[in-house]
Amino acid sequence: MNFREKIVALDQLLSWRIALRSAGKRLVVTNGCFDLLHLGHVSYLETARNLGDVLLVGLNGDDSVRELKGPDRPLNHETDRASVLAALQAVDGVCIFPETRAVNFLRLATPDIYVKGGDYTLATIDQGERRAVEAAGGRIVFLPFVAGKSTTGLLQKITKLS
Repeated sequence: MNFREKIVALDQLLSWRIALRSAGKRLVVTNGCFDLLHLGHVSYLETARNLGDVLLVGLNGDDSVRELKGPDRPLNHETDRASVLAALQAVDGVCIFPETRAVNFLRLATPDIYVKGGDYTLATIDQGERRAVEAAGGRIVFLPFVAGKSTTGLLQKITKLS
């Protein structure tokens, strides 16, 4: 499959999900900025994918990344970030969403499993996201980070080079 075919428009997400459900596929969903892809990301995505049949990545759009990370981010445009993610073998679909929180995206995706990083707990996860997943009958799984691998750490190293 061409990686471009793995990019799912937000207005097509519901029909994409319905097709998966009718095929009996268990959907794993995660989300984030994925601005500068590194080993921590690909390890996390591979582990998430192994929890189900299909992995969908919700990708924060450029405006929401700026709100979350600051005016100098993202480093890469949302369509570039989506394309790089879609090219990964572990990723079956990528959907760009405009909001800073993934609540509306999750309502459309209705994941069987929603994966978040180990810096979250059920108490600290966005409660709107939690309600959207649980209302659809999904469960939330927290995965540990790969030690020493982060976009922030990479950017700090790059800054020291200049």
